[in-house]
Amino acid sequence: MSSGEGHPWLADSLPIIEPAFLAEILHEVADIALVINRKGVVMSAVVNEGNLPVTSLDHWVGNNLADYLTEECEPKFQRVLSGRRSGSQVIRVELNHCDGQEWQYPVKYSVHQSDRVEDTILMLGRDLGHVVETQQKLVRAQLALEQGYEEQREYDARYRMLMSVAREAFVLVEVASGQIQDLNEAAATILGDTRHALKGKPFAAELKNRNRDEFVESIFALASAEDSARIVAQPRKSGKEIGIVPVGFRAGGHRMLICRLDTGDTEVPVSDQLVENLGILFRRGPEAIIFVDSKGVIRHANEAFLRMVDLAGSADIKGRSVADNLLRGQVDLNVLLDNSARKGGLKGYATKLCSDVGVSRPVEVSATLLADSANPTIGLIFRDTSTTDMARASPERPETMPADSVVNLVGSAPLKEIVSQTTDVIERMCIETAIELTANNRAAAAEMLGLSRQSLYVKLNKYGIEDKSGDA
Repeated sequence: MSSGEGHPWLADSLPIIEPAFLAEILHEVADIALVINRKGVVMSAVVNEGNLPVTSLDHWVGNNLADYLTEECEPKFQRVLSGRRSGSQVIRVELNHCDGQEWQYPVKYSVHQSDRVEDTILMLGRDLGHVVETQQKLVRAQLALEQGYEEQREYDARYRMLMSVAREAFVLVEVASGQIQDLNEAAATILGDTRHALKGKPFAAELKNRNRDEFVESIFALASAEDSARIVAQPRKSGKEIGIVPVGFRAGGHRMLICRLDTGDTEVPVSDQLVENLGILFRRGPEAIIFVDSKGVIRHANEAFLRMVDLAGSADIKGRSVADNLLRGQVDLNVLLDNSARKGGLKGYATKLCSDVGVSRPVEVSATLLADSANPTIGLIFRDTSTTDMARASPERPETMPADSVVNLVGSAPLKEIVSQTTDVIERMCIETAIELTANNRAAAAEMLGLSRQSLYVKLNKYGIEDKSGDA
């Protein structure tokens, strides 16, 4: 490499470079070349146009380089200038440039002091933008990977929890091998062994008279059919007949089966004490409770409800529609039934309950769908609100709106305008609530609000409430 002492480029063999070629050489060996004085003022700037986002740095000339550095890099640049004055030989430093916030990128500089001109410093820089971009890609990839791991752990936790609390028995089987991949405790109990012992065993081997090679393939074919299939089998250890309902799917390219094991015991055991307590609550409770079918026909009613409608016994009320005792009749009943069917229930619906002798009292009704089947049962609880309404209507506190809502408007507009605004807000809320409760039935909503249908349409247009059904 070298025949003499020291580096050949530091000896007399250093070629003499003509000044005319120096700028071109600097242009090729560095992405950016700067000549600055000891105060940091840029005297000359050469840019490799192919590597940087700018084609010229002529506007830097005559200005301090610190003006084009980010705030955290200014102390590093000052140390570069101090190092030059103390006679250090080589300084390498990374600086982040910014130019009017239009572009910003890091540059790694090697700093050289001219021996002939002591007041001059040469800075040759390489753009680190591609390095930073690669690092950012790696960071984003790492974050995405960590997020994927976290989501996988979350899904795994949900899966484990679902398997542990599910009442129904499930077995997860791989079709290709026929082995049990996973199962819950309920399935392990039916098959007569522990989860740990059953994992990895052939599913067909746990059943009587089932061919290991054909059984899983056959139930996968049945699971792929349009009609739901149910296979009758007997566990090898218990011998009790069970039903297998398979569902096929693919995971990671592998065919899988979820087999639900059905022993026929579908009834969920309920404590006898709980049943007894519920019966006592229904008979003796102070709240009026009735059970109706999907059309609102009363099946059962407790003593509290009979007192509210002034009837002697349950025989007088069974078979009648509860609409006969509601203020708005079928409108109120439709609201209760529709919300129970759509949402599973309704809480705090205000209306009036009318007795057979013409006496009415304000009530709040809560509805609950008890059985989602072909013949559902809906439970209705009526709470007398006459005493509550009297307390609210006390002349000592004639409040119609929350005080804070009105007080905040004082001073922003005349009293007449404030009253008009608050009235509009209440009116709009009432109309929207009635529309929602009646499932967008405009005729029923108008009757509930005590308005004519035409008046309701006028108010709907006034407040810009859209017709969700698309018909009048």
